[in-house]
Amino acid sequence: MSVGDSPLSEGPRAGNGAVAGGSVGNGAAPAGGDGHRPQGGPGAGPGTDPGSGPGTNDVSLLRLRGISKSFGPVRALVGVDLDIQLAQVTALVGDNGAGKSSLIKTIAGLWEPDDGQILWQGQPVRFHGPKDAEAVGITTIYQDLALCDNLDIVQNMFLGHELLRRGTLDEDTMEERAKQVLEDLAVVTVRSIRQPVASLSGGQRQSVAVAKAVMAKAKLVIMDEPTAALGVAQTAMVLGLIRRLSSQGVAVLLISHNLNDVFAVADRVAILRLGRMVAAGPASQFDRQSAVDYMTTGSSTRDGGRAHSGSEHN
Repeated sequence: MSVGDSPLSEGPRAGNGAVAGGSVGNGAAPAGGDGHRPQGGPGAGPGTDPGSGPGTNDVSLLRLRGISKSFGPVRALVGVDLDIQLAQVTALVGDNGAGKSSLIKTIAGLWEPDDGQILWQGQPVRFHGPKDAEAVGITTIYQDLALCDNLDIVQNMFLGHELLRRGTLDEDTMEERAKQVLEDLAVVTVRSIRQPVASLSGGQRQSVAVAKAVMAKAKLVIMDEPTAALGVAQTAMVLGLIRRLSSQGVAVLLISHNLNDVFAVADRVAILRLGRMVAAGPASQFDRQSAVDYMTTGSSTRDGGRAHSGSEHN
């Protein structure tokens, strides 16, 4: 799948935000981040993502500080710190039970954290539900994709947000916009935008789900195992789609067990183990073996000390 530089027909969502302690409102700070890969250094404090340590001037799109979540006696997340920048792919990796699903559901507003702070564009926010997260520009694409097989591509992309004209569906405008977004994402394998989703391949379904997120003007797209159960060609299609999203200024949080996919597209890597962030930094500071070391033991000597480990919060 080719990756080009054509801009989206509609830009990212502007300025709604959820303010600390309240529901979604107006007045969030302007989005930060200049699209360049943040650099870590030995001075980054324990437990911090080195892309945003003291002394940096950029404002992360999303910043988590000390996020904890428990279910009875089970501590799913313990003092998790994470920074996500605009126009970058951040890969979140970890073994089964590491806390990846708990973290993305907290970011997506399904669960409120027991402790810690979420900052969106530099402002503290509290999400009371998924609609709050979606209102500021966070879209989550789960493994089941949440698509309706009996509807066509256009109907799925506008589901719940249909355009009306004089009290009836504006089919022509919806078709034009859907076609434009798919073209901007270089989705060229779809035979017709009016074909049922049930007839699409796994990679094409992912494309529709991503296009739906772009249509909603998402600033951050969370993708949960997007290449699971896909063949080689379909995986390449989805990875190309992730690169295209990033090139158009959208932040991507990629959750994947496939380290080959992670290192093919990620600008940054964050590693969870038993609910704790044990390492985070530019992807260039890791290799597959050091990532496995962090996932399984919480430490590694293979990166020469370049990656920064998260602290064991108590």
